[in-house]
Order: sequence, then C-alpha cells, then structure tokens
Amino acid sequence: MGTDNGQSDAAGMGAMPWLGDLKKMAEKFALPGFDIAALVEWQRKDMEALAEANRQVYEGVQALVSRRNEILQETLAQWQAAMQGFASGEGMSKQTETARQQVEKAVADFRELSQLEAQARNNAWKVMQDRMQENLSNLQKLLQPK
Repeated sequence: MGTDNGQSDAAGMGAMPWLGDLKKMAEKFALPGFDIAALVEWQRKDMEALAEANRQVYEGVQALVSRRNEILQETLAQWQAAMQGFASGEGMSKQTETARQQVEKAVADFRELSQLEAQARNNAWKVMQDRMQENLSNLQKLLQPK
C-alpha cells in the first residue's frame, strides 16, 4: 500500500488530486508542531484501503454471480434430462433418486454460494480492519508526549 514517502505522495496526489489541495490549504494555515505531510499520507492510505475494500467486494460479487449462473445452467440441463427420462417412461424409482440428488446438489450449491459471499465480505472487512488498526497505532503515536 505504501512505498517511500516521495513515491506515495506522487501516486496519491495523481489518484486523488484533492489531497494536494488539502496539503496546500493546510500549509497556508501552518500550525506549529502539526505534520501536514503525515495527515495527507494518513488520508491517502485511508482512501487506498477503502478502494481496496471496494475492489474486494466487487470481485467477490463477480465471482458469486458467475458461479450462480453456472449453477443455474447446470441445474436447468439436469432438469431437462430428468424430464426427458420421465417422458421416456423410465421407472418411478429412478425419478425419485434423481429428485433426491437434485435436492442434495441444491443444498451444496447454496452452501457454496454462501461461502463465496462470506469470503468476499471477510476480505473487504479485513482490509478495513487492518487500516483501522494502523490508524489507532498512528493516533497513539501522535498522542504520546514528546
């Protein structure tokens, strides 16, 4: 997320030009003992963490939708095959077994989709949690008597 200060400032300012405006405004009203660069870097890292969390959510939702569509296609194909078997006069016991397998598969598919959704949520939360922990650590350092 961060590299050396010069590189990260340049990257952060390009991606988020308002940080440059914030820095200029803060320098204009310079307060003694107030590190403007640290404040701007702090905000840049917050925005990066938020962007990463959003990326994690987006990728998770894409994976979830893609897998759901695959499952739907598989299920439709299996139901079509089952209906053809029913039309051809296959035994009732075979139809019952097929129905049981379909219910088991539906439960497994639902479990898989739930796990994909939970993983996407957890990945995004981890990014934000890590950044909040870093913010708390930075705040503790700032509050230390000098």
